[in-house]
Amino acid sequence: MQGREIAWLADPIDALVLHIQGSGRLSISEPDGSQRIVRVAFAGSNDQPYRSVNQWLLEQGVSKINPWPDATKAWVRENPQRVQQLLWSNPRYIFFREEALSDFDAGFGPKGAQGVALTPGRSIAVDRDSIPYGTPVWLASRGGAANLQKLVFAQDTGSAIVGGVRADYFAGTGQQAGEMAARVNQPLRLWVLWPK
Repeated sequence: MQGREIAWLADPIDALVLHIQGSGRLSISEPDGSQRIVRVAFAGSNDQPYRSVNQWLLEQGVSKINPWPDATKAWVRENPQRVQQLLWSNPRYIFFREEALSDFDAGFGPKGAQGVALTPGRSIAVDRDSIPYGTPVWLASRGGAANLQKLVFAQDTGSAIVGGVRADYFAGTGQQAGEMAARVNQPLRLWVLWPK
């Protein structure tokens, strides 16, 4: 809706990554030249199914899609005439709301579906029909991106997280966390801790 924009991103792939992640922080350049950091959080979607941009690139004959999103940005530089086609390959569109970001809040993530701030390295998104929010879960996952063996809490959900043994690990905020989040796609085991 015109007039309700939070920000315009200069790089379309950064906007795409924000849509895939569902939340993030933006450095806003104001008309007077000042800068401010804002948090944008998931506010809703157009209810269209998610389609993997990486899968679309593979179907186009691209052989190198990792590291994400750097390889995609390289493809865009080589194929500027196909940027819109790439962006529209995923019909799902995410709407965001701006959240206050105090100095205290800056140490935590956005509020998850449970309604509490996500804790870097300790929050996961789950299928809420399989694991209730707030449940402690032992997460064990080994792969090329990370070796995770830790207690985490089910505090969020996502449209691609379906089934009892599926989770999305919240790595945190910043470039290092973003790089880890882009690489983590590996097998896992979950033990849900319920009282007797």
